[in-house]
Amino acid sequence: MELRFAVKKLYRTLIFIGREYPKGGTFFRDRCHGAFMRNKDEEDPEQIRMLISRGEFVVKELEALYRLRKYRAMKKRYYGDETYEETIIKNLKKFEDLPPDDKR
Repeated sequence: MELRFAVKKLYRTLIFIGREYPKGGTFFRDRCHGAFMRNKDEEDPEQIRMLISRGEFVVKELEALYRLRKYRAMKKRYYGDETYEETIIKNLKKFEDLPPDDKR
């Protein structure tokens, strides 16, 4: 009975996280549902635990994917097309061009 609740919790978590999937929530929900239906007849507790751990790995990977997507969007918003190193060099050159009294 404990494994049943763990499977349900994993399914709910995946469906919730999948709403932001790049190809769309419906695409992810259909794939997730298909994966769970393929393994619905599994009876071996060890095999079920292994599948749950694989599902938890997928959750972590999706969270990392979303964090990376947000990071890239923020980086693009602030730095545009130039790289971080180019921005640092440009700012250092501006600082060097200041008169000696204005340097802090």
